[in-house]
Order: sequence, then C-alpha cells, then structure tokens
Amino acid sequence: MRIRRKKHLQERLSKVTDMLIVPDRDIVNVKLAIQDKKYFDFNKIFGNDNPIELEVGCGKGGFIVEKAKLNPNINFIAVELLENIIVMACEFAQKQGLKNIKFVNSGAEYMPRYIKEESIDNIYLNFSPPFPKTTQESRRLTNDNYMNDYKSFLKVGGTVFQKTDDEEFFNYSFTQFEKFGFEVENVTKKLHENTIDNVETEYEKMFKKKGMLPFGLIAKKL
Repeated sequence: MRIRRKKHLQERLSKVTDMLIVPDRDIVNVKLAIQDKKYFDFNKIFGNDNPIELEVGCGKGGFIVEKAKLNPNINFIAVELLENIIVMACEFAQKQGLKNIKFVNSGAEYMPRYIKEESIDNIYLNFSPPFPKTTQESRRLTNDNYMNDYKSFLKVGGTVFQKTDDEEFFNYSFTQFEKFGFEVENVTKKLHENTIDNVETEYEKMFKKKGMLPFGLIAKKL
C-alpha cells in the first residue's frame, strides 16, 4: 500500500534538521555507492566517544527514543527510509530534548557506505517486514547481504537484538545468524514472559493488548 505524502512534510523536516542525517545521494546505484566510502564521524556528530547502537528500520521512533532516554551515555543511530515516517520519529525525539540520538533518512542497503567496520556495539531489528515470498528474500533484513553488513559493523562481542511477530521469518533469521557464525542466545517465543531487558515497540504494545507474544533472540558476534 502506498503511503500518502504528509502535508507540509518539507516544512516539518526543516524543523528537525538537528535530529536528522540525510546522506549524500550522489550515487544511486547501491553497489557503486558502498564502494565510495563516506563514513559518519560519530565523535563529530555527537561530540563524544560514547558507544554507538544502531536500529535498522526505526518506524515512528518509539523504541529508539525510549532506549536513548534510558541510556544517556550511549549514542543511537536510527535508520528509516520513508520521509513520511522518519519526520515523526525526529519530532518525537526532539520534543524529548534528546542529544544522544540521530536519525538517518536512507535505505539500509546504503549503510556500508556510511558506517565504519567494527564501530557499532549493538544492532536492533524490530518487527522488520518478513517478506514471506521466496522471490522477496532479497528484501529481508536478515538476508545474506545484510548479515555481512551487520557482521562488518559490529565490534567483536557486539550483538544483534531481533524481535518479530512472524514465526517463519524468525526461523529464517535464526538460521541466518547461525550460518554467519553468530552465537544465538536468549531465544524465546514468548518475549514478554522472558527475562530479556525489553523496551517495547509500538507493535509490541499493540500485540500485548491482543494477548500475542512476539519472538525474540540475541545474536552475538564472536
């Protein structure tokens, strides 16, 4: 379904430039773009050398904003492709007065151009679209290309936290993490009954009201 462009979108985006990173779009071809490195300088962006955590596909920002509030000594980067959506996340974070979070308006496939190897402590994948058809595998956020990216971004001992409501996608992702040499732990099919330190997303809150328990795992880079 096509998302209708929000009214006054450009005006709203102009008011959250302090929260938003818009990467260069000089090279459209992904393969060429990721060869032309333009790494983010996190020390310059945040004004400190605190640990960096990344959410891929942040939606309206509920999860990552709460993480930033609870962890003022950690810096957060949140990636979201759609301007319609990211503007709401930026506005939400801005109202909270948060200085330890920035949003990147880009497709996740371009991130190897901007994120340096072994610069990220943790990655969050929250309720990513499952793309269940075999022909859609290239769009899943745990396909081979993205797995290589996560392994490159993470420091040794860094982790990927994944949550999803789709069992087939969960099983696929579990297999992918093992395939790429991650140590998978804290696997649960009843996330809210588990002891994982859990910040709820908008989707989780909705599922919780319906009595549905999402799937979760932690995959560690060895």
